[in-house]
Amino acid sequence: MNDKKLNVLDLFCGCGGLSKGFEQAGYNIVLGVDNNVSALKTYVYNHKGSKSLNADLSNPDTFDIIDDLTVDHKIDIIIGGPPCQGFSLTGPRQFDDPRNKLYLAMIETVRRYRPKAFLIENVPGMATLYNGEVKNEIIRRFTEMGYNVNSQIVCSADYGVPQIRKRLVFVGLLKSCEKFEFPEPTHSPQNYVSCEQAIGDLPSLENELGEETSNYSISPLTEYQKKMKGNCSVLHNHVAIDHKPFVKEVISMVPDGGNYKDLPPGIGESRKFHMAWTRYCSNKPSRTIDTGHRNIFHYKYNRCPTVRESARLQSFPDDFVFLGNKTEQNRQVGNAVPVLMAEAIGKQMLKYIDEK
Repeated sequence: MNDKKLNVLDLFCGCGGLSKGFEQAGYNIVLGVDNNVSALKTYVYNHKGSKSLNADLSNPDTFDIIDDLTVDHKIDIIIGGPPCQGFSLTGPRQFDDPRNKLYLAMIETVRRYRPKAFLIENVPGMATLYNGEVKNEIIRRFTEMGYNVNSQIVCSADYGVPQIRKRLVFVGLLKSCEKFEFPEPTHSPQNYVSCEQAIGDLPSLENELGEETSNYSISPLTEYQKKMKGNCSVLHNHVAIDHKPFVKEVISMVPDGGNYKDLPPGIGESRKFHMAWTRYCSNKPSRTIDTGHRNIFHYKYNRCPTVRESARLQSFPDDFVFLGNKTEQNRQVGNAVPVLMAEAIGKQMLKYIDEK
């Protein structure tokens, strides 16, 4: 690894899942940019050596502010997860439609700063949208800028994250004859980190709601729990939702790994959609962490997962503290890139970048 850390600009940074992963991989995070105020407060709190910017990336004036904030650093890497909803409405032939302005801003930022490499993550559906034409157009535009681009759908569980979360990732290397090869999985379905292995040491909160800061009740029981706890002595963001008694009663009837189909006839019929009354499975990774909908429950206790439990399932270490109200905290966690997956890709990128 280079003695001098590579400088990273994180666009659409949210609370900082990508930034945290790249930081753990050995990079210097210079600046995070987003327009979500609560997420940026969390970002600032947890990335104390980095700057932050609340700005609209589709506004050309934003580049002048980024220039000012990064004047002391050359931007080596650009990472980010721009929204892609516009493409589903416009298609590849209207790639420059204003509804795609945020994705276009990501492309323009790479064009402007010419980093050694970039990473863009997005939903897996973009890979097949319009028979792959949108994905191919993205690759074509970066190729014209001099980048050798590769893309792949990666699963977070393959890199030690206790969650089945798939994302489409683009990595481009500037003026490289090599195409980026994604890191080999460190885990397989036979040894994926399970929900219980990830959060089984956290207090049950069966008879209390908990507080924003509290104490651990037992020592870590697994290697993953030890890794997440690290040197943390205070437990943050472990607060339960105050469910109504009848909701708890219905949850209690759902077995480990079950859902509404396991309920007795006439019970819980107000929710009958795909994910209704779903319990995590204790011996498997979680489903994709959402932004706080109250349809997924702890594998053992009759409540929704706490913010800290969801953060563990996203591989955020326990010393990463989420700020804002509960709705904001859950949204921050659910929208983030899993930290260990980001770290694995970040470490792999280092192999391709010659600081000289």
